[in-house]
Amino acid sequence: MSMTRRDVLQALPAASASLLTAFSALAAAENASAQSRELAVLPSGAWTFEELKVTKSPEGAEFRPLVMGKLATGETLEVHETMLPPGGMPHPAHHHVHSEMWLVREGTVEFNVMGKKKNIGPGGFAFVASNEEHGITNVGKTPAKYFVVAVGTDAGLS
Repeated sequence: MSMTRRDVLQALPAASASLLTAFSALAAAENASAQSRELAVLPSGAWTFEELKVTKSPEGAEFRPLVMGKLATGETLEVHETMLPPGGMPHPAHHHVHSEMWLVREGTVEFNVMGKKKNIGPGGFAFVASNEEHGITNVGKTPAKYFVVAVGTDAGLS
C-alpha cells in the first residue's frame, strides 16, 4: 500500500500524540526511578584533596566529587569542585528544583542567572534559587576552579 502526501499529513497528528505520550511516560518513569534512589545519610568525615577522585570530560573540564547524600534533616546535599579550561562551560544554561551556590577558587567565570551576567573571580560567590535558569562559563585566560554546593530534594539527581 502506498501513501500519498495527504495520507501522511493526515496521520501526523495521531502519530505525534502517540510519540508524545510514549516520551512523557518514559520521562515520568525515569524521574520516578531517580527520585526513588535511596541516598545514604552523610557521615562525618575528613579527606585530603589527593583522596578525592577526578573525572575528566572530553572537553578538558575536571570534576572532583566531594559528597553526595542526605543530611540528617532530610535534604540532599551534593558538593563538587569543577575545573574549566578557558572558554569552557560544564553545560548550557538550565534550571532545576534544587538551589546551588558557587565559590570561585581560581580564574574568572561569568555567572549567568535569568539572563543577568556577572564576572566573579577568586573568593567570589554566586547563588541561584530553585528553578531559576543559570549557567557558568570560564571567561578568563587561565583554568577556573570553583566549588559547587547543591541543596534540595533533587540535588545530585539531575
